[in-house]
Amino acid sequence: MRISQRCKLDTSLDWTAYVSMAVVLSVLTGLILTRIAPDAILMAALTALVITGILTPAEALQGFANPGVMTIATLYVVAAGLKETGAVQWIAHRLLGQPRSLQRAQLRLLIPASVLSAFMNNTTVVAMFIPAVQEWAHRLRFPPSKLLLPLSYAAILGGTCTLIGTSTNLVINGLLQSQMGISLGMFDIAWVGVPVLLAGGTFLLLFANRLLPQRESVIEQVEHAREYSVEVVVEPNGPLIGKTIQEAGLRHMQHGYLAEIQRGERLLTAVSPQTELMAGDILGFIGAPECARELRGVHGVRPANGDVRKLNIAHHRRCLVEAVIGPDFAGLGQTIRESRFRTRFQAVILSISREGRRLPGKLGDIQLRVGDTLLLETDHDFVEQYRYRKDFLLVSALNDSTPPNFKKAPLALVILAAMVGLSAFSILSILEAAFLAAGTMLATRCITVSKARRYIDLQVLVVIAASFALGAAMTKSGAAQAIAELMTSNVTSPWLALAMVYFVTVLFTELITNNAAAVLMFPIAVEVAEQLNVNIMPFAIAIMIAASASFITPLGYQTNLMVYGPGGYRMKDYVANGLPVSLLVGGAALCFIPTVWSFGGY
Repeated sequence: MRISQRCKLDTSLDWTAYVSMAVVLSVLTGLILTRIAPDAILMAALTALVITGILTPAEALQGFANPGVMTIATLYVVAAGLKETGAVQWIAHRLLGQPRSLQRAQLRLLIPASVLSAFMNNTTVVAMFIPAVQEWAHRLRFPPSKLLLPLSYAAILGGTCTLIGTSTNLVINGLLQSQMGISLGMFDIAWVGVPVLLAGGTFLLLFANRLLPQRESVIEQVEHAREYSVEVVVEPNGPLIGKTIQEAGLRHMQHGYLAEIQRGERLLTAVSPQTELMAGDILGFIGAPECARELRGVHGVRPANGDVRKLNIAHHRRCLVEAVIGPDFAGLGQTIRESRFRTRFQAVILSISREGRRLPGKLGDIQLRVGDTLLLETDHDFVEQYRYRKDFLLVSALNDSTPPNFKKAPLALVILAAMVGLSAFSILSILEAAFLAAGTMLATRCITVSKARRYIDLQVLVVIAASFALGAAMTKSGAAQAIAELMTSNVTSPWLALAMVYFVTVLFTELITNNAAAVLMFPIAVEVAEQLNVNIMPFAIAIMIAASASFITPLGYQTNLMVYGPGGYRMKDYVANGLPVSLLVGGAALCFIPTVWSFGGY
């Protein structure tokens, strides 16, 4: 009887439902299989829904007025104030300490990373921790590969502990407010988030040391992290001609070593310290990125890359920069020559590191991939110009940019604590508390207006707001109801339905953006709850947790991709560590959610 009813409903669906599902499938295909920017894909879908008449313009643009979206935008400014004042580094340096074992080091890293991610954007937390962890690991003689992936996972898990911990939580809360009149408090989700964090964190402490890669000895792993090959040429008529390697001061470099000399058609390897230098010799050095900076101080050599001389930048304005290629980089899959990198970015690639290892061969013939770490020579303004864009995940100058204003770090932390307190005790709503905190950050000069404006990620905001239109179309057309009936056709247990919603959301999150996955699943979850005549809240909380539980691939969550290059990871490392973490987190969430939010009522 139930199946026949469902079949009758399916045949009664009008064209709007089929068009809505076709638009959603097109969005999923575009996000998974193409490199088109997610905001462009979502806005094209929104346009299609308006032009076909499925949604009115007001319905399609409703997401841009959602409180959750505005809260996310405001919190970008709060996080920017914490970053610019160095508040995160201020906390990290006091908590990381000098542990004597790798497990203790992981514990000291997991605690501050997860706690900070509960109250600020986890991408910002990870971006600030990566260089600190690399330096810390080098000092302690621990491999960074044992610490950076746990850092990303801890940031993700920490974000599930509060309503402001991740944008997904705010998005789902915004949908609950607008559609159900339900508003969650700051720490309501902690009843599930904290057990999930403890479960995932305990697994990392017990098993990450065994599962994470250590492909070389501890010291070698550290020394070869972000290893580059840098070539310089001996200048004709320069002061080094006729001098030996030893006399030229090139024997005992602090950050690298001379691996070979290209002399005409001959390649000299295992070079003796007594080898005399000749005009035009191309010296190949291998070492850390600082090796290139060290060679800049040697009089009589210049970069062997001819493109460096073509840079339209005064010599005193040049600097060395490291940049990690992101998924939105326009030249992915192209060689450096085909991508016209120098013309596009006014920067020259000196060397490339992939998975922690230098790439040999001619630079111009190397195809660029997501996660490649580039050593660039460019203008001082490059860091500020591209730090906030999507071409690169991380951009940092080797001689570092303006240091944070640590004097205002305590003030920024007080502002954050006040925001959390005002919201937690229901004195102000989360949006009002965020507005007040952001305004105070600007008024006290923890961050300037111009910098705050750059920190606001418009692409993320557009993706989230446009995703609301997809959810609205699925609901209005009846497509969400049809899919929910299909999911529950042979399911009578709300526990089983909850598990289905959770794991479908996890699958979507690994394939597309976490916020888009959450918004697409929400109307389906609402219909599933109505079909089973149970409370919507367990399903809403499940989507919150599942949309953040991206551990299996580097592409599912931005923090996973950020540590990909610096940690020298490969895809199998994410699967080996992320799959058990994902299953453990899912099991813990599905056990705790119905005990806090019963299926019977809110």
